[in-house]
Amino acid sequence: MKLLKKGAEGDIFLTSWNKQKAILKARKKKSYRNPSLDQRIRKQRTIRESEIISDVKLFGISTPLIYYVDTKNCTILMQHIAGTLVSDLSELKLITSCREIGRIVGVMHKNGIMHGDLTTSNFIVSNGKMFVLDFGLANKTKKPEDHAVDLRLFKEILTSAHVKIMNKSWSNFLKGYKTVVGSARFSKITNLVTVIESRGRYANVV
Repeated sequence: MKLLKKGAEGDIFLTSWNKQKAILKARKKKSYRNPSLDQRIRKQRTIRESEIISDVKLFGISTPLIYYVDTKNCTILMQHIAGTLVSDLSELKLITSCREIGRIVGVMHKNGIMHGDLTTSNFIVSNGKMFVLDFGLANKTKKPEDHAVDLRLFKEILTSAHVKIMNKSWSNFLKGYKTVVGSARFSKITNLVTVIESRGRYANVV
């Protein structure tokens, strides 16, 4: 196995399954937690992540196939998606892709799924199709506040990692999002994004 990425709640490895490339996600033990509690939390989150990855497929969203879930070792073995991360696309293609990302996020929210880690590195284009990756922080929720947090995070990523094309990318994302959730829901969520931003500015001042 080859370590591809170390994350706060799990490490990603490149491995194989039936002689094909595969991805293994392993949730790490947290030494600061009681061992039995830690095992229970990691098990629950592993099950939840695998369920959500499978659930969103029913909404027409492309995600990796789940091959095997090991609840004892808190690992998920899944399909390796060969393609280009949106974060690595040219500026023009990234701007264009944001509309599709907005549409996908709208579909998830409309069906009660909060991704929890919306970054341009968690979307990959493969054979012309957009796949969504890493549902480790995802939750089942229909709360507008939770969905607004998703949007706020994506906006922050655009601001920090893609600053030169931030405005066009964010505008395209919002257009795609609105086509799915509708005007009323769109206004409610974007207003909450503004509220979250104002809290951040206040906290920074204090």
